[in-house]
Amino acid sequence: MSIQQSDVLYTAVATAENGRDGRVATDDGKLDVVVNPPKEMGGSGAGTNPEQLFAAGFSACFQGALGVVARQEKADVSGSTVTAEVGIGKNDDGFGIIVRISAVIPNVDAATARELVEKAHQVCPYSKATRGNITVELAV
Repeated sequence: MSIQQSDVLYTAVATAENGRDGRVATDDGKLDVVVNPPKEMGGSGAGTNPEQLFAAGFSACFQGALGVVARQEKADVSGSTVTAEVGIGKNDDGFGIIVRISAVIPNVDAATARELVEKAHQVCPYSKATRGNITVELAV
């Protein structure tokens, strides 16, 4: 379900200059990075790239969702990590991305970890935004 503008609690604002081979910065100055295409795509690889930024955001958001689910389920996710791998490649109409989310949850058994990750995938805003648009693989 979509939210309305009146429901927005926070809005992040970032501006890019020169696309994938330039700079991107937030309006508050907390993020200001050089972006360059990775060497694998013919770039210099000197700066970060949109896929790394997306992976960072997705992994942090998913970790937060995992914490919400764990509190509801009374599960211990302390010491857990979430890694997002964002791949980019050619598809029928240009380029597309694919994501793999891997979670390590040391204080629960494998079945519980899988259940927590699947539930986190249902509540994570990034998961909701990408659902039906790109392939997202979950791994524990």
